[in-house]
Amino acid sequence: MKKILIYLLLIFQTTIICGQDINKISQIQDDLKFLSSDKLEGRFTGTDGEKIAAEYIISNFEEFNLQPFGDSNSFIQKFNALLRINPHSDIDNKQIIGRNVVGFYNNNARNTIIIGAHYDHLGYGEVGSLSTLENQIHNGADDNASGVALMINLIPELIKYSNYNYLFIAFSGEELGLYGSTYFAKNPTIELEEVRFMLNFDMVGRLNNSRTLLVNGVGTSSKWESLVEKSNIYDFDLKTTPSGFGSSDHTPFYNREIPVLHFFTGQHEDYHKPSDDIEKINFEGIYDISRYVVNIIKNSFDILDFDYVETKSESNETPRFSVTLGIMPDYLSEESGLRIDGVSKDKLADRVGILNGDVIVKLGEFDVTDIMTYMKALSNFKSGDKTIVVIYRNEVKKEFDVIFD
Repeated sequence: MKKILIYLLLIFQTTIICGQDINKISQIQDDLKFLSSDKLEGRFTGTDGEKIAAEYIISNFEEFNLQPFGDSNSFIQKFNALLRINPHSDIDNKQIIGRNVVGFYNNNARNTIIIGAHYDHLGYGEVGSLSTLENQIHNGADDNASGVALMINLIPELIKYSNYNYLFIAFSGEELGLYGSTYFAKNPTIELEEVRFMLNFDMVGRLNNSRTLLVNGVGTSSKWESLVEKSNIYDFDLKTTPSGFGSSDHTPFYNREIPVLHFFTGQHEDYHKPSDDIEKINFEGIYDISRYVVNIIKNSFDILDFDYVETKSESNETPRFSVTLGIMPDYLSEESGLRIDGVSKDKLADRVGILNGDVIVKLGEFDVTDIMTYMKALSNFKSGDKTIVVIYRNEVKKEFDVIFD
């Protein structure tokens, strides 16, 4: 009997390590491995790869007895999307059909929450790629197989709580311009008046060693800020923004006056490139984010009045610019200046020797203290203009002469 108890204890210890369930982490890894495999050819909207991914998601919905809540009693909600092959001409543009995957778990509760993540990506990089390589599969492990894997992992964790009904949506058409989420928000298969809030997961697979997690939309309800902080028992270094607007699938729901949150582990140099692959994913990080989200939802049960708050539209304040250095900002950096998180090959910054990790502090006569001042400075230049870019590299000040393309 003693040996049996010791054996069972060993099994338990190997299954739960440091509070993490390795079986669930393994399942997240399996989901990501499938969704970001070459077999799906980058999951571009309207392709066979998108269909295979949709079927995989449906199989998970069926496993947990979700009801089909798309078109005609199916899990699929179809929509039209415009594929802009040439952004400067309408001649080559064509209509394609995308597919949202929609599943509902009905607890006969008063309110429903929406859990969403987009599952489409860039295919072979025909549209939206930042790579100089042509005809390469963009598997999109972080963007956004990671968000879909997190959403799937949440299903069995949430449906056991009968306080809400749960609508799970895997959106397509996000990379082409939020087509799937916009279509659903305008053509919902549930009453949106019954939706308490919407949670969106987009690029949640690169949790860093500092455990930095960006949560957007905390200003869309007066309840969010305290909920987000109170629920953080997993030692995340939280960075929050108030706005409900953004370039991901929470925005159409915010526009329908639904409180939203968008979870994001940060930009990186593999963004929209073939190198966004599974080898760089932090699976344990995804699992911890899922536990954090469950905590937020559980802590919301006793809130009687979950209000919607309109936030300032940052898009109205965002300056327009016609030139670029070809860099990727570090959205999570807190230091003064604009820290560079990636440099596009053969673009202006790369050609003059600006490197990943450099911190831009000045463009010509304009000081740069953050991403907004960087964009405002950039808006003052046009193609052919000459200026000086001032950066700090390992605390050493450097200057680069540039001529904008």
